[in-house]
Amino acid sequence: MSKRIVILGAGESGTGCAVLAKKHQFDVFVSDKSSIAETYKNELISLSVDFEENQHTEALILNADIIIKSPGIPDKIEIIQKATTKQIPIISEIEFACQYTQAKHIAITGTNGKTTTTLLCYHLLQKAGFNVGLGGNIGKSYARQVALSNFDYYVLEISSFQLDNTYHFKPNISILTNITPDHLDRYNYQFENYVASKFRICMNQDENDTFIYCEDDTVIREYVKTHKIEAQKITFSYEKALENGAYVKDKIAYFLNPKNPSNQFNMFINDFAIKGIHNTYNNMAAAIAANVLNINKETIRESLLDFQNVEHRLEHVANIAGVEYINDSKATNVNSAWYALESMDKPVIWIAGGVDKGNDYENIVPLVKDKVKMIICLGLDNSKIHSAFGKHVDLMINTSSAEEAALVAKTFAKKGDVVLLSPACASFDLFANYEDRGNQFKQAVRNL
Repeated sequence: MSKRIVILGAGESGTGCAVLAKKHQFDVFVSDKSSIAETYKNELISLSVDFEENQHTEALILNADIIIKSPGIPDKIEIIQKATTKQIPIISEIEFACQYTQAKHIAITGTNGKTTTTLLCYHLLQKAGFNVGLGGNIGKSYARQVALSNFDYYVLEISSFQLDNTYHFKPNISILTNITPDHLDRYNYQFENYVASKFRICMNQDENDTFIYCEDDTVIREYVKTHKIEAQKITFSYEKALENGAYVKDKIAYFLNPKNPSNQFNMFINDFAIKGIHNTYNNMAAAIAANVLNINKETIRESLLDFQNVEHRLEHVANIAGVEYINDSKATNVNSAWYALESMDKPVIWIAGGVDKGNDYENIVPLVKDKVKMIICLGLDNSKIHSAFGKHVDLMINTSSAEEAALVAKTFAKKGDVVLLSPACASFDLFANYEDRGNQFKQAVRNL
């Protein structure tokens, strides 16, 4: 009798898991507490997969041999608690799919920069001619690709939620970009729990694997000192010279490779396709991964020169009457917004707000005092933003739609200003997700 797999959540990740589970002849059932998008519903029907929507029926879920949980579902919900009590294994898409491929994996996590670093790695491997897939927290479902494609490499962006339910996943190269407080509501408001979650990315690596991380990140550095990590460690830094990895000195990035000195090179950071300190870190991390894979330095250099960044991340929208409009809707936490503000070199009208995730705005205050002339709040409850920044800017205005925020920005912006949507908060009070927020903002700007 075939094992019963229950998949909770029927988005891209869950439906992709259903495709792979069906291929390997599991008895598959999909349950989603919300309604299922027509595309995915039709796919499940074509696969002859039983499913339910707008509910979780306990009798159909708690008889599972294995549960694959969407990363968006918290452990505290009742059905997960009951499954845990019954000792039903609960795994992530990453854990499930990695069992069915012999491909090598480059896995990237971190509070910020993981999407850009993932796309950079993918761009580097593609440019070097690798047969490579892109997945995880981005693009097509990793499980779907394992079922339907035959890649030699996967570059995977992996969130802490996905890592929480991995147990045997073993990437050949892992990258940890940085760690700052985020999603603490999912970790009992204990930062150390969130840190431990991020470090699951390298927990199964051995001496034949590589762990790449930011030497300048105190949290990462201290954890590495006090925990045994088997993988070979390579670091990158903006603050000090290193003997291996990558570092910056006098606005020049040095890319080192003691095992292959002929592949070492340097380049001006102003030549990178994507600018700002945070993107310099991302460039260094991706280039180290490429160096580990022995991609030649000319290809690495070209890739860093011609890379195009992800949508909703410091994305130029328009220049209207000398005012630049930037969509950084993907900045759903304070650190992301800090990076965005840090890279601005014009007076900023900052659009911020949404669902606060336990944010501490203290670190961002100096940047606001230095660069922000006005804050436009975009959210249902803007009280924390008002209390954090009210005394540091001349003007704050509350808005409740992207259209209203764009109109207010246009009214107050002067030639030479930049209007920056970088919310520092989740989007779920007014929008379906950060993409929806970014798309509505872009449309509103284009309608000005």
